[in-house]
Amino acid sequence: MAKAAIKYVCQECGTWHPKWAGKCEGCHAWNTLVEEVVQSKKSVLPTQLQTQFTSINAMTEELPRLLTNLGEFDRVCGGGLVPGSVLLVGGDPGIGKSTLLLQVVAAYSHHGACVYISGEEAVSQVRMRAKRLNVSHGPALQLASATHVQEIIQAIESHPEKLQIAIIDSIQTLTSEGVDSAPGTVSQVRACTYELINMAKKKNITVILVGHVTKEGVIAGPRVLEHMVDTVLYFEGDRNYHYRILRSVKNRFGATDEIGVFEMTGIGLQEVVNPSALFLSHHEFPVSGSAIFAGIEGTRPILMEIQALTAPSYLATPRRTSVGWDSSRLSMIIAVLETRCGLSFANKDVYLNIAGGLKINEPAADLAVAAALVSALTNTPSPPQSVFFGEIGLSGEIRPVHQTDLRLKESQKLGFETGFFAQRSKIVDAKSTLSQQNLGYAVELLDIYRNQSHIENKCIAS
Repeated sequence: MAKAAIKYVCQECGTWHPKWAGKCEGCHAWNTLVEEVVQSKKSVLPTQLQTQFTSINAMTEELPRLLTNLGEFDRVCGGGLVPGSVLLVGGDPGIGKSTLLLQVVAAYSHHGACVYISGEEAVSQVRMRAKRLNVSHGPALQLASATHVQEIIQAIESHPEKLQIAIIDSIQTLTSEGVDSAPGTVSQVRACTYELINMAKKKNITVILVGHVTKEGVIAGPRVLEHMVDTVLYFEGDRNYHYRILRSVKNRFGATDEIGVFEMTGIGLQEVVNPSALFLSHHEFPVSGSAIFAGIEGTRPILMEIQALTAPSYLATPRRTSVGWDSSRLSMIIAVLETRCGLSFANKDVYLNIAGGLKINEPAADLAVAAALVSALTNTPSPPQSVFFGEIGLSGEIRPVHQTDLRLKESQKLGFETGFFAQRSKIVDAKSTLSQQNLGYAVELLDIYRNQSHIENKCIAS
């Protein structure tokens, strides 16, 4: 007979503890241990080896990817959904995760059978949302409301049609009969995910799980949950803006850091085919403190505007505020400009903003940030129709970044005429008509602004 044991599990990292403690020894978090009852079972070793090996050169049937007809979603997934794979989609509450996945299965239901299983809403509520989104006409889409994982697996395996996609919204609401703990705990999330993964691999069904996120912005539950699934997607965005970004942080079948851009409308999420035009501001006259950055998100080039502002400071420690970029890296760029270029930000408050609310993690944005800072400090607009990209070292040198050709092609397509980047950048395609201005050190960037004719900014009063 199975013996019940009481253990304390950290809800942040999943570490087991024999007794309660205020601090987890695994992740050093406070007040995260929760009491759980675990049924210990006696393991039985097989009498003979059951695992079979096969040659790496053996022929394997490659199943075609499932295309949902939502180009941005298919792009982030690596060109479509892989049959038998398990995806985890996380995001803030109300950001649009359920809306996106309901549109995905409704679009694919024209090609194959799909199910949408909700553990948070009743079937009537999901049906109301589908009518509002105008996706209730999906011919092969069926809805269900359940929270018991064994019941869900049995219903999927006994479905009269061959299912292609199954949506589980959300994994934190499911419970397994083998675990005696509350829904959403580490043990329940891990056990339910394990059973769904086994079902997906055995039945060759694509399973998409919805995961809640914590206040830190990571998916709730142990980190091992992200290691178990094949693909991890984050649906992010600012509530003050109408667009959302679907970002891939793990993908066994495609590129990581790929993004898809959607716009939230009254009838659901609409694809944004050209994100560069969305993140660029069109000024009627040249303004200082603005520089265009040619970035790469996954395999997609995106142009975005970096805005900087310097203002007189009356504080002992001037402000250094950054929105959409790492504040520590902003301080480093300011230190390089002060030490290597002779500029002074000592009595200035510095504000940096990525237009449109986009977040940048790429070091290639250093040169564009420096250009915006120099432009704001000298009150000189950036060179017209120019883009900037390059990493800045502590000695002031401009270091080359990858995929220079792709950045230049996207800039040329959008009508830009000049590109500023490192001298040692590798350019394979020499057919670009974009004027290439190679920079060796940040001092050369300062000389460009000094040699420009000053353009007076004009403001139109209302």
